[in-house]
Amino acid sequence: MATLSEIQTWLQDRLPALLAEHEVPGTAVGVLYGGEVIDHAAGVLSKATEVETTPDSVFQIGSITKVWTTTLVMQLVDEGKVDLDRPLRDYLPEFVLGDETAAAVITVRQLLCHTSGFEGDIFNETGKGDDAIEKFVPTLAGVEQLFPPGELFSYNNAAFAVLGRLIEVLRAKTFDAALRDHLFTPLGLAHAAADPYDAILHRAAVGHVRPTPDAAPVPAPFWAMTRSMAAAGSMLAMSPRDLLAFAKLHLDSGTAADGTAVLSPASVKAMQQAQVKVPALGMMGDSWGLGWELFDWNGTTVIGHDGGTIGQNAFLRVVPEHGLAVAVLTNGGDTIEVYKTVVAHVVKELAGLDLPALPTPPATPVPIDVDRVLGTYSCEVADVTVRQDEDGRVWLDQIPKGIFAELGPTPDPVELVGRTEESLIAVKAENGIHSPYVFVGNDPAGRALFLHTGRAIRRAADPTSA
Repeated sequence: MATLSEIQTWLQDRLPALLAEHEVPGTAVGVLYGGEVIDHAAGVLSKATEVETTPDSVFQIGSITKVWTTTLVMQLVDEGKVDLDRPLRDYLPEFVLGDETAAAVITVRQLLCHTSGFEGDIFNETGKGDDAIEKFVPTLAGVEQLFPPGELFSYNNAAFAVLGRLIEVLRAKTFDAALRDHLFTPLGLAHAAADPYDAILHRAAVGHVRPTPDAAPVPAPFWAMTRSMAAAGSMLAMSPRDLLAFAKLHLDSGTAADGTAVLSPASVKAMQQAQVKVPALGMMGDSWGLGWELFDWNGTTVIGHDGGTIGQNAFLRVVPEHGLAVAVLTNGGDTIEVYKTVVAHVVKELAGLDLPALPTPPATPVPIDVDRVLGTYSCEVADVTVRQDEDGRVWLDQIPKGIFAELGPTPDPVELVGRTEESLIAVKAENGIHSPYVFVGNDPAGRALFLHTGRAIRRAADPTSA
């Protein structure tokens, strides 16, 4: 097995060429092993300023924030202020949805493990003030219920915004203040920022996006998404070393480095226990815990989460059995390739583990019932149409909506082939990923009810059937 010192040397030697090869402007990487941490950085924070990336630079961690939000909720569980299996309404009477029956029974647990069932990609702008999350909750009044609470996994950003409000109410402080008081401070974090006002005090990475699919990444038009989604991952930024201090908390039964009890061992354990199976996408975890994504790497349990914001991508993998954690923070380009190369090398050298391969199209496409999957599926951020051309080839067209329509041109059509009897996969990789699409459930006509990409996207109503 390698040593951390050897991993440090490998990062120093390998990262610059890796960034150049995959058009990634900058990265900061940290590795925790045996209680020790090493970190290294390469590239620039912004192609506009050419400021050098350093190990203490802060990158947005995106949806990894959801594990932090879950930790704040579990602290409330430890204090007896929250029962995961009571309806959210017991604590937040103002919680509303388009389906009153569902809103009345959705539990805190269902919000934490993405099984609440309502449309989750709701990015309503409610301003930049301290009341942004509070104002967000009433905007869910017309949001559609996709399936009964507890029935299915469907990744839900809005659920975590609601959990952010739960924290605010029970702590009588803003979500940002809760982060600082209950996690930043006891963990002794030196390079962490809850919002842009904190981030500007550090060397802060800027996200980069491609104006067209073949163009080089350029600085994104804005730094962060709406503040109302802070608890879901729109704001939080930090260095890899600080992210690993959080990971170590979850390896050390909830105890900070100085011995402070931040979370109970019972809550740490509960967060890492499977709550719901995830459709077989081959990209996400096999199941989801409370906040954590759970992976089975050939019999070894790995916990983690990924995060994506405006041109920034973050990756965290934790291997409890080996006391190992890896954080990879990036700011644009083909970031998945950096993740794969770095994490594969680290887990192999330090733990003897092989990083599972991402899904690829089969040599011989699997036959699939095309009539069952054809049609348009719609959610708040996109309309997705699966169609067949005159040559019998299957294509996916996506039209972004809302905030995502502002980030670039409409994506090119994607050719799909059969991966399994229930799923299709993109023939061509985009940013290193052949995206899979699983078709779940059936409508009264026997057609797939949901196109599942980690999110359940419901089949749109047929305008000809009234």
